[in-house]
Amino acid sequence: MKKSLFVLLSVLVLSSLVLSACAQPTAAPTEPPVVTEAPVVTEAPVVTEAPVVTEVPTPEPPTPTPPPDPVCTLMENPLVAEAGALGSPENPIVIAFVPSGDTGKITKAGQGIADCLNQMTGLSYKIEVGTSMAASIEAMGAEKAQVGFLNTFSALLANAKYPGITPSLVNVRKYTPGGELDPDFNLAGEMVPFYKAEFIAGADTGITKLEDIKGKTFCFVDANSTSGYVIPNILFKAAGIDPEVDFTYQFAGGHDKVAIAVYNGDCDAGVAYTDILTDESADLQATYPDITEKVKIFAVSDRIPNDGVQFIASLDPTYKAAIIQGLHAMTDDPGGQYLLKSLYSINDYVDVEADYYQPFLEVLQAAGVDPAELVK
Repeated sequence: MKKSLFVLLSVLVLSSLVLSACAQPTAAPTEPPVVTEAPVVTEAPVVTEAPVVTEVPTPEPPTPTPPPDPVCTLMENPLVAEAGALGSPENPIVIAFVPSGDTGKITKAGQGIADCLNQMTGLSYKIEVGTSMAASIEAMGAEKAQVGFLNTFSALLANAKYPGITPSLVNVRKYTPGGELDPDFNLAGEMVPFYKAEFIAGADTGITKLEDIKGKTFCFVDANSTSGYVIPNILFKAAGIDPEVDFTYQFAGGHDKVAIAVYNGDCDAGVAYTDILTDESADLQATYPDITEKVKIFAVSDRIPNDGVQFIASLDPTYKAAIIQGLHAMTDDPGGQYLLKSLYSINDYVDVEADYYQPFLEVLQAAGVDPAELVK
């Protein structure tokens, strides 16, 4: 009995040991991982659009005041031309204008003047802007034009070649001096029957006197231009300068074109009437606002008698008188004044005798320039 109990206890002990040996070891508990904060992700800076700049609205340029319409009142006892006769719609009186400036402006103003004369006198007119000053002279010489708005030297040439072409009116203008170096600077704005030639040069050319033009390029206006060729040549001769030898020159074809050529550097210097840079009819500052900075006046001539209106000898005296009366009337009317000023900066007219230019002619002849010799 005791032996059986011993065996039973032994079996129980061995079974317990076997079970213990077969059991999986229990892992020692580990500390839970420390939870750190997630790394802060630095976001790329948000690119914001540049602030919208609100543009200041550009004010609308003021609407230009339209020019006044001319008042062209029919004169007492208007003239009536027979059908087909000179002055009729079929055979209008032709007015020749020299191309001394912007031909577009001259054409527009000239047509306005012709239309106004038609309404005042009862006669019909046609305008012709010459391709050159010489062309206007020849139109009158051949009696293809009966009235001329010729420049001073062209009037002398016309009279020398065709003695019947004589002046009846001379233009009067508000004087625009050729800068402060002009001896007549104090007459600025005064009504005078004369003008001058002014020599201009690019501000960066170093030209300050006539002698500096040697070796440079130069712009004249036209071979028949008084201030744009004839008088300057006399002054060059007096200074011992020969344009054919001492510098290279060209004809620009208009006073405004000379100034523009110098402004653009196409010519180092040039010559035109006073003062082409600020003249209201040329109005160069509207297109070239800095022209008086880039182009400088460096010399001016003596006084030159103004241009005017000429007639051929065969024109009916009553027609001539009516045209003169009509032109005078236009100088008293704002609309007429606008047309005359747009044409050649004309402010008024004075009546003159046929020999008005004789003193000036004698000055030219004394300087070796004789229109009679030039037209042979």
